[in-house]
Amino acid sequence: MSARVVIAEDAVLFRAGLARLIEDHGHRVCAAVGDGDALLAAVAEHQPDVVVADIRMPPTHTDEGLRAALEIRHQHPRTGVLVLSQYIETKYTARLLEGNAAGAGYLLKERVADVAEFVDALERVAAGGTALDPEVVGQLLRVSRRADGVAALTARERHVLALMAEGRSNAGIAGALVVTGGTVEKHVASIFDKLGLPPGEAHNRRVLAVLRYLSS
Repeated sequence: MSARVVIAEDAVLFRAGLARLIEDHGHRVCAAVGDGDALLAAVAEHQPDVVVADIRMPPTHTDEGLRAALEIRHQHPRTGVLVLSQYIETKYTARLLEGNAAGAGYLLKERVADVAEFVDALERVAAGGTALDPEVVGQLLRVSRRADGVAALTARERHVLALMAEGRSNAGIAGALVVTGGTVEKHVASIFDKLGLPPGEAHNRRVLAVLRYLSS
């Protein structure tokens, strides 16, 4: 698919590089801006499929990009949001995914150097999926092992859940672990059971399993 993209990044060279990379892979950059207010205006004007935004932007370089991203998720729920950060900040991940992880992603900036991985995350979020940086997921897992239910997971189940949190499908997990789809289905069912997520939940149980980690 060809996605319409708005970029928000205050570093001019990095912003230009992102725009070139995205367009070289068949997507259209509708706007590239340098602060949160300009991002909100650009989204209102262009109604993009996905936003790529730095968490820290002017004037304070704290969480302006995140706050703009949260407002976009509230005001424009059909627009995916992929935020970039130089550091792992799990509290920001939790705020971004709170309530609904569909169409949301969080990557470390260094991940952009792996072009295939970055473009895959961008396209996944634009299509309504989830993309979490593996290092972010790893830190969340380490913190979350103290949570109720999580301690009961086996090492392999934690690995499967980490891959789920990255946004991978069962087929993608099977490929990564070199196992059958049936084996992955059994692990996923066991994870849901141990985390107290029975069939019939109103929300996506994969999302709820990830959020269980984020809220711990």
